[in-house]
Amino acid sequence: MTRFTRRAALIGVGAAAALSISLPALAQTVTLRFHQMLPPQATIPAKAIVPWIRKVESESGGRIKVQLFNAMQLGGAPVQLFDQAKDGVVDITWTVLGYTPGRFPKTEVFELPFMTGSAEASSQAIWEYVQKNAQDEFKDVKLIAVHTHGPGFFHTKNPITGLESLQGMKVRGGSRIINNMLTKLGAVPVGMPVPAVTESLSKGVIDGTTIPWEVAPSLKVHELVKNHTTFHGPTGLYTQTFAVSMNKASYDKLPADLKKVIDNNSGLVAAAMFGKAMDEGDKEGRAIAERAGNRIITLDAAETQRWRRTASTVTDDWLKEAKTKGIDGDRLLAEAKAAIAKYTK
Repeated sequence: MTRFTRRAALIGVGAAAALSISLPALAQTVTLRFHQMLPPQATIPAKAIVPWIRKVESESGGRIKVQLFNAMQLGGAPVQLFDQAKDGVVDITWTVLGYTPGRFPKTEVFELPFMTGSAEASSQAIWEYVQKNAQDEFKDVKLIAVHTHGPGFFHTKNPITGLESLQGMKVRGGSRIINNMLTKLGAVPVGMPVPAVTESLSKGVIDGTTIPWEVAPSLKVHELVKNHTTFHGPTGLYTQTFAVSMNKASYDKLPADLKKVIDNNSGLVAAAMFGKAMDEGDKEGRAIAERAGNRIITLDAAETQRWRRTASTVTDDWLKEAKTKGIDGDRLLAEAKAAIAKYTK
């Protein structure tokens, strides 16, 4: 063999060896475990999480695989979901921020009475707001999205036709802000995560619940109660805030191109996607209640204004509490309202 042919052969062997090392690396897949609290047919898992997963898997060329675990299949309680992502128990979670009272004091401004209407608009607004005002509340995770649901209101066994008919009624609330609001309005708040609503209604633990339309069908609320009370105008009585969070170490160990896939499916685009799913779910949830022959009560402008005046003390309480924590609540409230107005068409 001549010197030239020996050299060419060695180069060929070296290239083949390098190829044998790089090809498996390029073909390497990453499996992420996604944990959430609701049954698979509910709006968020069916219409937001599953499409998000499919998009991530497709854009990664199949190199990211996401296993979805619904209804707390991996253990724990809904209140632990944020920490499950933070601590690496799982890779990604979706949860209600209000389930951990006082942990997200800047973000919970969006829960204040009569703040929001369209979930898509307020979800984009809350993402922008958090980036500007509350990133410190999510410093322990890779934040994929924050969002809200649509207008929240009452689903009750007995009809609510005015403030007086709410007095003494045991009503489920999903956060400390909402429970304070229920107290101010004269109800008896019963705090619990949303998966507990079905059993609590059927056993008479509560007389009604505050939820948006979209989650009612998966909880069979339209079967357990026959009255739904909404309000005049584009905003609901309240909303709740949610986060899709990823474990930082799970994100950091991804190669740069796969990080980019996650990044491209995070932020404003993901917030809008989850919010839009909520809005579409609200339409379906209301239609199901209508087909069931349930009574849907819309309080008129004058009665809605009575509720607004009474509930406004909840905002006063939040502003006072923010001040004790060294938080400029007036500025944050103004920022939240401005962001909602920006995205509301």
